[in-house]
Amino acid sequence: MPELPEVETIKNTLKQLVIHKTIEDVTIQWPKIIKRPGDTAAFRMDLLGQSILNIHRRGKFLLFELDDYTLVSHLRMEGKYSVHQKEEKVKKHTHVIFTFTDQTELRYNDVRKFGTMHLFPKGMELTESPLNKLGPDPFDEAFTLDYFYQKLQHTNRLIKAVLLDQSVVAGLGNIYVDETLFKAGILPTRRADTLSKKETAAIRSQAIATITNAVAKGGSTIRSYVNSQGNMGMFQLELYVYGQENKPCKDCGCEIVKMKVAGRGTHVCLHCQK
Repeated sequence: MPELPEVETIKNTLKQLVIHKTIEDVTIQWPKIIKRPGDTAAFRMDLLGQSILNIHRRGKFLLFELDDYTLVSHLRMEGKYSVHQKEEKVKKHTHVIFTFTDQTELRYNDVRKFGTMHLFPKGMELTESPLNKLGPDPFDEAFTLDYFYQKLQHTNRLIKAVLLDQSVVAGLGNIYVDETLFKAGILPTRRADTLSKKETAAIRSQAIATITNAVAKGGSTIRSYVNSQGNMGMFQLELYVYGQENKPCKDCGCEIVKMKVAGRGTHVCLHCQK
């Protein structure tokens, strides 16, 4: 699943390609992707004549700011956006097409069909699901050490499960949680409420540093992720534990181990993480 760095990269590339374009038509090939409004005809009619003024990101969600609406898009496992000339052949698994007045198209492709789109009157997108219960991004001012420490002290869940919880901190997924905990020297099986404030500070600072570095590298190309221009991210070349099972740890040389934690495949160095 694309995580915060991948979605940030997609946002930045789409801003170069579709800002100020006006929607002339919308083609919906897989109606179940449209979650709000439930009527796909209303979704299409609301978008006609709307221009894309800006694109934002909240956690793993893309927010297309239009004249009167905000389109909230989640890519889930395999969702991808790409921009094409109208006459270009439409690829298999393309489920939503936004045709612009300049005869280019923004196409949404999703092999697994898990992605979602919600259309809100502008200003209402943060008051309802799916955005109203999101926690702060690692980059947000609200993601303070005190906020994070209090969240951890009030739950006995495993720290990995807490970091994956989008209501605590938004945007982190399996890849960057594993990398963050490795760099903080914390085992993912630690109960959150046993972590000291110093350990909490280490996790917070490493989450911010890891995400910042991944954004600078364009994200990680895991499985089939590419950005909106078809380019691969490069952060996967710097992964220390994720996907490195049975390989030597880059810090100590011990073998990276894969286990299941919080229902997810989890990668650790049992020497470096305590």
